[in-house]
Amino acid sequence: MYRQILDPLAHSLGLSSLVAAVPLAMLFVMLGVLRLRAWMASLLSLAVAVAIAVAVYRMPIGQALLAGGQGAVFGFFPILWIVINAIWVYQMTVQTGHFDVLRRSFASVSDDHRIQAIIIAFSFGALLEALAGFGAPVAVTSVMLLALGFKPLKAAVLALVANTAPVAFGAMATPIITLGKVSGLSSDALGAMVGRQTPIMAVFVPLALVAIADGRRGIRETWPAAVTAGVVFGIGQYATSNFVSVPLADVVASLLSAGAVVLLLRVTRPQTVRRAAVVAGGAADTLSPEFEANLGRPESRAEVARAYAPYAIIIAIFVICQIAAVKRYLEHATFIVHWPGLHLITAKGGPSALPSFTFNLLTTPGTQMLVAGIVSMVVLRLSVAGAIKAYGATLYQLRWAIITVMAVLALAFVMNASGQTITLGTWMAGAGGAFALLSPILGWLGVAVTGSDTSSNSLFGALQVTAAAKAGLSPLLMVAGNSSGGVLGKMISPQNLAIAAAAVDVHGKEGDIFRRVLLWSVVFLVFICILSGLQASVLSWMVS
Repeated sequence: MYRQILDPLAHSLGLSSLVAAVPLAMLFVMLGVLRLRAWMASLLSLAVAVAIAVAVYRMPIGQALLAGGQGAVFGFFPILWIVINAIWVYQMTVQTGHFDVLRRSFASVSDDHRIQAIIIAFSFGALLEALAGFGAPVAVTSVMLLALGFKPLKAAVLALVANTAPVAFGAMATPIITLGKVSGLSSDALGAMVGRQTPIMAVFVPLALVAIADGRRGIRETWPAAVTAGVVFGIGQYATSNFVSVPLADVVASLLSAGAVVLLLRVTRPQTVRRAAVVAGGAADTLSPEFEANLGRPESRAEVARAYAPYAIIIAIFVICQIAAVKRYLEHATFIVHWPGLHLITAKGGPSALPSFTFNLLTTPGTQMLVAGIVSMVVLRLSVAGAIKAYGATLYQLRWAIITVMAVLALAFVMNASGQTITLGTWMAGAGGAFALLSPILGWLGVAVTGSDTSSNSLFGALQVTAAAKAGLSPLLMVAGNSSGGVLGKMISPQNLAIAAAAVDVHGKEGDIFRRVLLWSVVFLVFICILSGLQASVLSWMVS
């Protein structure tokens, strides 16, 4: 039995926070400065976290290792289970040649790579986030961008930066629902409040994407499409979350956004860039000769329909599984167990919920993605042997990402179980009235560690309520800020960096991707922090 400690070092919360931050700081330094491979950096950081848990927090070594084991299993199921099956579907389309058809079809909508980045990474990625979440949008949209001619690192960066504004309402608003449970606040009220924060940020995300894709020229030449995508998405997300349904916020917003851009392109087309695009870091994007040669080749309707079929099947299966009656039936295969041998008590003396592990065998998006893959195999007319070969290729492609994700989640669980993460959160919560500015940073930190807005909300939701009460701030605003700020930690989370690198097959380049997305993460985080501070003061009318 282990009872969490908040201030183990000289009974000083500040000194304890400095030590607690070491594993996470080491991880990002090794990735961004030393350029170590993500799996190596993750394992080294995990070892440091275990050492701090045992030596500083006086956690029994057995309990620390069990917590790490639970995190590693959670990293594989449900997170990697989703990503593996998502990439498997993509591999089957590549193996049958239908992905070439799909990319030519996308190019026929617009042969401007900047517009493609908006439609695929932002709008389509938001739809995948709404239905699946947990890394699936990054995995799928990055390979789609890669197939359209984007350089691997550029495709990964675009997919990660785009996966921001939709995240709080991802997986049918699972982060918001979880936040309501742990904070004791209404999930509808929280969803509405988040819907007055992330939609404002969403207006600027497509502009960031075209800037990444083509620098200042991209903004100058395609800003109408970028602004249209962002504004329509923001309005759709705000209106749906506040007046219709919190779980449907991203579904409605993503479809409206994509439709608005397509309609705009029918009226006016931006200047098409046929020359090499300007890329941050000095690289250049060019379409492959094979792709250029086939751009004008006519496709039969049957070919095009079959190319789009896997994604239509994914959406259809996910929507069906969200129907209340179907979901209740599938939940019969959900089991909640206490992780064997792991016994934790919170710092307040109550039983910890961390050892509880949920095996949602049928309701997890990974299993639903697997079913979609099996149906897609039939539609694509791929043999069982061919599908198995594609699955094997997927596992080989993701081999280092699997190690990284499991190590990162083991690190997160050790930090959470020992009390290291709560130490950091409690220290930040002592900022008084300034906590209105810091609240989103807490969510950002939680997602950076765990890779999940849902996990971050579980970790810090109740703490945000306590901090708000002490500082005389609105609990609704502070708790919502945890989720809104958390979405910006997704792009720098080692878990998602590993998924993006594996998807575009640039193993060992996670540090390069991290350096490219870090500035965007910080810029948008500052924006959300300022917005939160204003909503706690001059914009208090936005809080209800």
